Amino acid sequence: MFGINRNERSQSPKYAPGVGSIKKVDHQHLLRAMDALNTQRDAVNDKVTELLRPLIDQELSDVFYDMTTIRAEVLTEQDEELRQYGRSKDGGIRRQVMLGMVQTAEGLPLYHEVFEGNTAEVKTLQPTLKTIIERFPVKRIVVVADRGLLSVDNLDELEQMTLPNGQPVEFILAVPGRRYSDFEPILEPLQRTVFDSTEAEVITETQWQAQRLIVAHDPVRAADETAARDARINSIEEEAQRLTEKLIRQDEGKTTHGRKLSDGGATARLYKEVSESSLAKIVRIDLKSELFSYDIDEKALKRARLMDGKLLLVTKCKNLSPTEVVRHYKSLTDIERGFKALKSDIEIGPVYHRLPERIRSHAMISFIALVLHRVMQMRLKAAGSEHSPMRALEQLRRIQYHQATLGGSTVTGVSSMSREQLDIFKALSIEKPSVGPDNLIV
Repeated sequence: MFGINRNERSQSPKYAPGVGSIKKVDHQHLLRAMDALNTQRDAVNDKVTELLRPLIDQELSDVFYDMTTIRAEVLTEQDEELRQYGRSKDGGIRRQVMLGMVQTAEGLPLYHEVFEGNTAEVKTLQPTLKTIIERFPVKRIVVVADRGLLSVDNLDELEQMTLPNGQPVEFILAVPGRRYSDFEPILEPLQRTVFDSTEAEVITETQWQAQRLIVAHDPVRAADETAARDARINSIEEEAQRLTEKLIRQDEGKTTHGRKLSDGGATARLYKEVSESSLAKIVRIDLKSELFSYDIDEKALKRARLMDGKLLLVTKCKNLSPTEVVRHYKSLTDIERGFKALKSDIEIGPVYHRLPERIRSHAMISFIALVLHRVMQMRLKAAGSEHSPMRALEQLRRIQYHQATLGGSTVTGVSSMSREQLDIFKALSIEKPSVGPDNLIV
């Protein structure tokens, strides 16, 4: 998509210094090329936008926004450092950068942005959407975003955003689990009157702060979540009982196995297990007490069970039914597949670059690769091919370029192609390769 033509080769230093004299590409050449790409970042983004526009539905565009974290290596520090310590999407605290990405409902990537590794997700939504509105002249946008992007500020900003045609930006935002307790007064009466079904998902609608609040309850998932939590609580209570009995035997002067246990040691052990089980709000441990003690907060446990199996969505889409709102949100899983492709097939991480501009170039190359991956996927599917993009590329990599010199004359050519390879080129709407002028494969 972004190659230079033969007439531009004499000007190649403007794009990649020294490329015309390169006989063998090494690591430093690739780094220089990344530096050159960074200087042309705006132009490349404009070109990608130009190529994507014909593929976008101008009447209705469900825009899915989400973020992921990319692990970063190297411990040096740079000016305007992007690699910061933050909570990884894979769990734990790591040095990382954050990647925000916008996709269509069909999974076509539209735009990406790189943020510092400790950036709060809620601060990334508005600037990214403004860029999308500027680049893609759609008549309607419904923003669908996952947990972690819902805040009062985001709601206010989204309500003030409009498209050039005056149409307001619509949105479907998921309520993060940590905020479910704020909705307890709304959920309690619904639990008694609506969510008593034990067979199928129930979806209903109410109101929250002048917004539509869609609540979906999956009884099967609710039962599984409740059972899993109860099992963790039972395990903790069994451990607490074991520790208590050991302390009692020690106080009675009886011999016990292992090292002597103190009340403080028992408290530390149980606290660690409670924290690892994510039950600190339910199993209360008195860390200030001299004696080992704990308590089950029945009110917190009741609240947690109330939230089991629930999906809460805040939206201002007026022409979508509650069921359609839930369906739109669940389509967000496709952007997660995009992140999975970035991390597995394209291998965006870990990032070993130090300089911020190199990290941004690395992300841009990976993003363009994902665009190609998705377009390949769309074309293969439309052609009825059973190949995935990676499987198709695996087959096409077997095509070889040959050059032979016989009696002073040079003969060049491309290896013969199988029917499977030819079908892949046809499905992708790409001409099969051949050797053109200057012995270049075209």
